[in-house]
Amino acid sequence: MQAVKSQPLKTGALSAVQQEVRANLLPWFLKNARALPWRRNRTPYRVWVSEIMLQQTRVDQVVPYYLRWMKAFASWKALACAPQSDVLKLWEGLGYYSRARNLHAAAKVIAGEYGGDLSKGWRQSGQPLEVFLKKLPGIGTYTAAAIASLAFNADAAVVDGNVIRVLSRLFAFGGDTKSAGGKKQMQAWADTLLVKERSGEFNEAMMELGALVCLPKNPKCPDCPMRRVCSAFAGGFPEKFPVMEKKKKVPHIVVGAAVTMNRKGEVLIAQRKQDDMLGGLWEFPGGKQEPGETIEECITRELEEELGIKTAVGSHFMVVKHAYSHFTMTMHVHFAKIISGRPRPIHCADYAWVKISGLGKYAYSKADLLVVEKLQQERRG
Repeated sequence: MQAVKSQPLKTGALSAVQQEVRANLLPWFLKNARALPWRRNRTPYRVWVSEIMLQQTRVDQVVPYYLRWMKAFASWKALACAPQSDVLKLWEGLGYYSRARNLHAAAKVIAGEYGGDLSKGWRQSGQPLEVFLKKLPGIGTYTAAAIASLAFNADAAVVDGNVIRVLSRLFAFGGDTKSAGGKKQMQAWADTLLVKERSGEFNEAMMELGALVCLPKNPKCPDCPMRRVCSAFAGGFPEKFPVMEKKKKVPHIVVGAAVTMNRKGEVLIAQRKQDDMLGGLWEFPGGKQEPGETIEECITRELEEELGIKTAVGSHFMVVKHAYSHFTMTMHVHFAKIISGRPRPIHCADYAWVKISGLGKYAYSKADLLVVEKLQQERRG
């Protein structure tokens, strides 16, 4: 980790930052806030959906997904009644699919137990709002604080990546913001700076400042409403904060996958088990290449283990490269045909034979979606 010393806070520094938040940051936000769809017609449901979608995802990527989602599932009850296949299909391409499954599960609880009224459920629980929220699927400390402040105007300070960057620069914090002590300090500063009864506005202002001005690289310090009280700016080295650990080299795996076709021209796809990574999504069956295996041997073994079929692997179709959060992958896709046995779901949730024209009805990960797109392009060509 890069060695950077925390600068000792000068007497009255925290108070000065508090004053600047009220005097400059909140007025700046009211003037410069982006016109985002979830900032209109706020309800607990609309706030909840936006916060789940925005986890580890850029705003510009979320906007079209959010608009489509609200058109399809306008309420807790509409989402709760939808089959998971429809939910995953609408989420397709947004990544981190457990978010969609948890959102669906939360909707079933809220619609089923509270009649679609989150406020009613909270009041009946007799618990503090954030405690109540964190008992619902997919809700952690950050998301609970965001929903509490934005949907209910509860006095709860959020701390996300943008807020951490702003705080670490305001106070020139040289510690590890990902350590237990660093997280505690970030939360303590956010709690202290929070403007009571304007918590939603404060939280959005801090996040907006990090997104638009206090950028990871080349921060726009001359445009910053907090520059007069920013310790990192005063020291002339804002980009040194927050202190970042050197990125560890992520593992790389090689995968073999098969486009297996029958005499009707249908393609074999398999559904991943709910508890697996990318659970509930469909894929072209295959798996990780083991040491000493050829890709053809890998595909043959995986299809027998997964679906109980023996296959002859044919010509190469395409290569897909994709990066996940904890590893990167190269997927080699080959054509294959069954030489014995009938598919059955051994190490998968289900399977289906589908015409190429109908593949788009199912939900896939981004890597498998590329295979679908190429198959359909070649069929049209």
